[in-house]
Amino acid sequence: MKKLLITLLLISQSLVFSQNANDAKKLLDEVNTIAKSYDNISIGFKYVLVNTEENIKQEMRGDVVLQGDKYVLNAFGVTRIYDGKTLYNISPEDEEVTISSENTEDESTITPSKMLSFYKDGYNYEMDIVQNVKGRKIQYVKLIPIDSNSEIKNVLLGIDVKTKHIYNLIEVGVNNTKTTITVNSFKTNEPLSKTLFTFDEKKYKDYYINKLD
Repeated sequence: MKKLLITLLLISQSLVFSQNANDAKKLLDEVNTIAKSYDNISIGFKYVLVNTEENIKQEMRGDVVLQGDKYVLNAFGVTRIYDGKTLYNISPEDEEVTISSENTEDESTITPSKMLSFYKDGYNYEMDIVQNVKGRKIQYVKLIPIDSNSEIKNVLLGIDVKTKHIYNLIEVGVNNTKTTITVNSFKTNEPLSKTLFTFDEKKYKDYYINKLD
C-alpha cells in the first residue's frame, strides 16, 4: 500500500508539472502570435547588468524597431541595422562600421529578431510568480536551458497578463551575473521610413568600413 501511495504521488506531481509546462508554453506562444500580428514594433527599454561578486553594475537606455526579421537597435552608443541578410554595426565613437552576416549559429545569443521566439529551442519552461507592478498584473515564466553547459542559469520573462506584451526579461548567468531588460515603451504599427533598415554607406564615408566574411 505504501509503494502504491508513493507511486500515485509521483504520478500526481508529474501531471502537475506537465500541466504547468503546458500552461507556460501556451502563454509564450500567445505572446509570440500577438507580436507577429503587428506590422512593426517599437520598444524603448532600460538595461541593467549587475554582478555583485565582481562589484560591476552597468545601466543604459536603448530602443529597437522590429519588423519581421529586420531591426534597428540603438544601445551602448552603437547602432545595429539588420536588413534580414546583413548586419551593420555602426560605432560613432570609433568611426567604424562592421559589416557581417548575423551569427544564427550561436543559439545562446538572444538577438532582437529572436527576442519573442528564442524560447522555442533549448529551454524547458514553467509558470513562476505573479506580481502587481503599478496596477499591471505581470505573470512570470521561468525558462531553464536544456544544455547543462549553458552559461545561462535561467531566464524569467515577465508578461503583462492583459496585453500579452513582454514587460521585462531577467537573465541570470551561472556566474550569478543578473541582466534585466525592462520595457518602458511599447508601440505597434508605427509609420516607418522605407529606408529605415537600409544601410547608406554615403553617410559614413569618413568611417572605416570593416567587412567580415
